[in-house]
Order: sequence, then structure tokens, then C-alpha cells
Amino acid sequence: MTFLVVDGLSSTYSSSKGPVYAVDDASFELEDGKSIGIAGESACGKSTLGLSIIRMLSGGKTTGKILFDGHSLLDMKESDFDEKYRWKKISMIFQGAMNSLDPVFTIKEQFLEILKQHNFDGDSTQVILDAIHSVSLDEIVLKNYPHELSGGMKQRIIIAMALLLKPKFVIADEPTTALDVLIQAQIVNLLKTLKKDGMSFMLITHDLAVLSEIADKIGIMYGGQLVEFGSSKEIYNNPKHPYTKGLLESIPTLKGGTPKYIKGIPPSLLDAPTECRFIDRCPVAIEKCKQLPPTFKTKTGYVRCWLYEDEK
Repeated sequence: MTFLVVDGLSSTYSSSKGPVYAVDDASFELEDGKSIGIAGESACGKSTLGLSIIRMLSGGKTTGKILFDGHSLLDMKESDFDEKYRWKKISMIFQGAMNSLDPVFTIKEQFLEILKQHNFDGDSTQVILDAIHSVSLDEIVLKNYPHELSGGMKQRIIIAMALLLKPKFVIADEPTTALDVLIQAQIVNLLKTLKKDGMSFMLITHDLAVLSEIADKIGIMYGGQLVEFGSSKEIYNNPKHPYTKGLLESIPTLKGGTPKYIKGIPPSLLDAPTECRFIDRCPVAIEKCKQLPPTFKTKTGYVRCWLYEDEK
């Protein structure tokens, strides 16, 4: 059953040089117990997309439609969303969150502060223990200060905080960044376990290998747009957009060979281009690419590329 519908979502920041079109016309759907991965280069709009869904976009404006269990999130009053949805049904693991723990408070005190902020009136001790155990940590860590924990333990604490009120949907923004390979594997296995338990994720990452293990659907983002969206299987086995192909070809493989790279730089998001945003870097661009492509349906999603106009 579909519980999340994002339709025509656009988010714009104000700047001294004009509006920055960080997310432009993003659309996708997600079913219960399924997970979506969002991949793309830095500054392509991935984090802004996640922040827009949880309505924590600072200094920006969001338009479009976000339906969660049939309820329009963008039409709600901020007080209603905060009381009924934020952290209770939708939570977020923020990028770089491992370094955001307050160094002068114990882990338990920081958990209690979250419960206080969200007016939790149940058994606080039990809900904290449940969250800690869900990420395979011993309750002894609750007495520790952040500096007494390893990087992997701190990241697990951050994940436990996101799970504290047992949300239905968790947005994880680069949860394995800056961790060593062994800790990354532990975090990935943890997310896989939580997914088996029925939790849905949006995993934002540069690491396509991580997405292949967790995500059921994948959105490839470029220049503020989701340029390709589909099932994980189709994206990896039959990528369509030239940018998606370039990303996959840049990954080293066990078969050997030299990974390729995508020449050029991403477009500026200050001005919304009237042409395909990948045109200057695309090796197969055609004359029609000077127009902004619409979305063309694929087997499990869509692609924004004029090369697939005849397949619609």
C-alpha cells in the first residue's frame, strides 16, 4: 500500500543573487515497508529533498504536493505537523549528525530532551531502552558523554534518536559518511534489519553500492531534478539516463578496468535552465536536448531524457 506520494515538489532558496532552484519538480511514490535511495553529486538537491519532506527547510520555500497516509503535509499548520508527524511518523538522520551531539550532556539527557520537546507522556525509560537496543547498543552508553564513544557508537546513537518515537518513515542523509569500512558495514546491516522489521527509509548517499543493498527504488538526482527513477533492479541492470550510466561506470569493479568519470561540472541552480540540465556533459546529446525534457515512462518509473521520447 502506498503511504508516501511526492508530486511536483519544488524547493527554492532565496539568495543575494536571486532564487536558487534546489529541487525542481520531483515526483515519486513509496509503499509500506519499502525504501527509496536518492543518489547524485554534491549540491544536486538530495538533502534539500529530504528536508522538504520533513518540513525543516531553513530559508527556503517548498511547493507541490506531499501526501503521507493520504494527508497533505504542506497544507498543515506547522503546529499540527510538529504535534502529529515530525519525529512521530517521520524522522530524519541529518548529514554530519554524528558531530551534533551536545558534548556537555550525557546520552540519556539528550534522549530525554527529545521526548520533552515532543511532549512524550509515556514511560520515557522504556522507550529510550527500546531505541538503544534497536541499534544493538547496551544501556550503559546512556551514562556516557559523546566524547567517550567511538564514531560508530555515536552514529548508532543518532539513529536511535531518529527511531525514538517509532516513526513509520526515516530519512537518512549520508548515515555512513566519514565512517571506516567496518563501521559502515555495521550501519548498513542495521538499516537492513530495521527494514525487515517493516520500517521505510529514504537513504540519501553518494554510495551506489550501499543503495544496492537497501533500496527497493532509486532516484538519480542531477541539477535539482530527479532525472531517472525506477526499481533498484532496473536502475542497476538497465540504466537509461546518460548521467545514471556515467555514475555507474565511475564505480570500480572486481572485474578490473579503469573507472570512467563524467567530464565537466554541474549546472548552476541560480537560474532554471530551459534546456536539459545535463546537456553540457552528455556524450550523446542531440539537437532536441536544447529543450527541457519532460518525463517519459519506463518499466518501473520514469526518465527525463529526449532519447526515450519514442518509447513513451
